[in-house]
Amino acid sequence: MQITTLGIDLAKSVFQLHGIDANGGVILKKKVRRGAFLQVLSDLSPCLIGMEACATSHYWAREIAALGHEVRLIPPAYVKPYVKRQKNDMADAEAICEAVTRPNMHFVAIKSADQQAVLMLHRARDLLVRQRTMLVNALRAHLAEFGIVAARGPQQVRCLVTDLENATDGLPEVGRAALLCLVRQLDAQEAEIARLDREIKAWHGQSETSQRLATIPGIGVLTATALAATVADPGLFKSARQFSAWLGLVPRQNSSGGKERLGRITKMGDAYLRKLLVVGATAVLRHAIRAQTRTGEWVRHLLERKPSRLVSVALANKTARIAWAVLAKGETYRSA
Repeated sequence: MQITTLGIDLAKSVFQLHGIDANGGVILKKKVRRGAFLQVLSDLSPCLIGMEACATSHYWAREIAALGHEVRLIPPAYVKPYVKRQKNDMADAEAICEAVTRPNMHFVAIKSADQQAVLMLHRARDLLVRQRTMLVNALRAHLAEFGIVAARGPQQVRCLVTDLENATDGLPEVGRAALLCLVRQLDAQEAEIARLDREIKAWHGQSETSQRLATIPGIGVLTATALAATVADPGLFKSARQFSAWLGLVPRQNSSGGKERLGRITKMGDAYLRKLLVVGATAVLRHAIRAQTRTGEWVRHLLERKPSRLVSVALANKTARIAWAVLAKGETYRSA
């Protein structure tokens, strides 16, 4: 008997395998240590292998595909309904083996090492930006305890830093030493963010896909590179709406009995991409209100009935659908 389908539950050091034959009979249930994992798979005949999409799944998918197997990654939320009774590694591997054979299952495209590296730039930059915000808030809060405040904005923070360094604010020297430590950390964070920005722009200049995405209003270098690196295969989405639903930008449905009930957006999928699209749409919204275009007319019509934040999310939904069309058709954006 030959294994035709294999479900693998990934972990840090011990992997659970569940294999079935062409008739669905179970012929393999095995735990494998990390060091012997690829050797075990190389001894098997080429088969269909399913894994949950997780932090290490793209690396293992590339390594397993190099052995001649067909690898498919499944979102964990789509595997959960196939888990029987108790949750453990054996049950998870069996559920993955069952889910990967479903004809209507949605799969995740396997990212290349280059795409993963670009996304690492984005994740590192996002972390540093959040840490910079924490430092700025801490600096403002400590200075406010001594009655020293400034207007909002990064330039105003620099004015506070200048006064702090010149000792013109009347702070005790002990407190000044503590705050100058935060200032040095803030300068280091800004320097690292600028370095990562240069790396992202350099990759953008080499990526034809990212440059095409940047032609869409509301999509800049950051959003374009993040989309190009994340969406490895736009063909996995049957339509533009499915792509925007994957990003969590469509209303949540609670419909029954022929009555449609739509709520807030689902917020499923990649929160980082969704944030970038909404921020870009908010910037476009300011200019689209006065623009004599179809988009401007559509925005003005929505603003008559809905708040501006809801309209910016709706515009982000529209931008996501345009991005899918640009990716799927290999063209650049053409304004209406």
